[in-house]
Amino acid sequence: MTISYGFHATMTAQPGKGDELVGFLLTSPSLANEDCVVFLIGRSAGNPDVVHVTEGWTTEEAHHGFFATDAARTLMAQLQPLIAGEPEYVDEVPIGGKEAI
Repeated sequence: MTISYGFHATMTAQPGKGDELVGFLLTSPSLANEDCVVFLIGRSAGNPDVVHVTEGWTTEEAHHGFFATDAARTLMAQLQPLIAGEPEYVDEVPIGGKEAI
């Protein structure tokens, strides 16, 4: 499937809540959405409360359509108490990488 839209987000969890934030993100409804082709979660090696999310979507419209749903709005509302400050977002389009064998 072709990816034409994506983003990279960096979030800082409330102190000591990095594990909880990662667990929450791993149950995100984006994972089950067929238009979400890439969904990667990573952590800072130096600060386990800093969490990175990279998403790749088939189209920008599919991404915006998903985030306009009740499920996505609920997800964002539940996410807010886990994070400190505002997440940083950077538009990005994943274009390739090493495939798992």
